[in-house]
Amino acid sequence: MNELTTDDQEIAEKIYLIRGHKVMLDKDLANMYGVETKRLIEQVNRNLLRFPAEFMFRLTNEEFEILRSQIATSKRGGRRYAPYVFTEHGILMLSSVLNSRQAITMSIKIIEVFVKFREMLVSQKDLLLKFEQLEKLVIRHDDDIEHIFQALKQLIQQKNEPRQPIGFKLKDNA
Repeated sequence: MNELTTDDQEIAEKIYLIRGHKVMLDKDLANMYGVETKRLIEQVNRNLLRFPAEFMFRLTNEEFEILRSQIATSKRGGRRYAPYVFTEHGILMLSSVLNSRQAITMSIKIIEVFVKFREMLVSQKDLLLKFEQLEKLVIRHDDDIEHIFQALKQLIQQKNEPRQPIGFKLKDNA
C-alpha cells in the first residue's frame, strides 16, 4: 500500500468531501498551479464543454458557509461568490486548459494522491471484510458456548431430581 508523503499530505488536506464527491477548491488549485483564481475560472469558462457537472460544480452558499467554518476563514474580505470545486476528473481536465508546466506537474501529483486514496480505501475494505468474517466466527462460537452452558445447566438440574433405575423390571404375575 502506498503511503502519503509530506507533499501528498499537503495536497490531501485540501481535498474535501462534498455531495459525496472528493473535490478541491478553485482557490487551492489556482494556488498550486501558480495562477490567480479568476484566471483559472476564465479558462474553465472558455472551455465549459470540458467541465460537465460531474467534473466541476459551484458550491451553494450553505455549503460554502459550512466549508468556511471548517477551514476557519473569515467572512470579511475574500470572495463575493461561492467557489467552484473540481472532482478528480475536473482536475485532470484543468491540466488540458492550463498549459503551463507547473499546472501539468501539479495535476499529475494531485491525481496520484486521489489514486492513493482509492488504494487505501480498497485496503480498508479488505480489512473490514476480514473483521466481519472474524465477527461471524466469534458469534458462531458464542452460540456454541451458549448451547454448551445450557446443556450443562440441564445436567445439573437433572442430577438433583430422583431418577428411575435403569434395567429390566419383572412384571408381577398376580
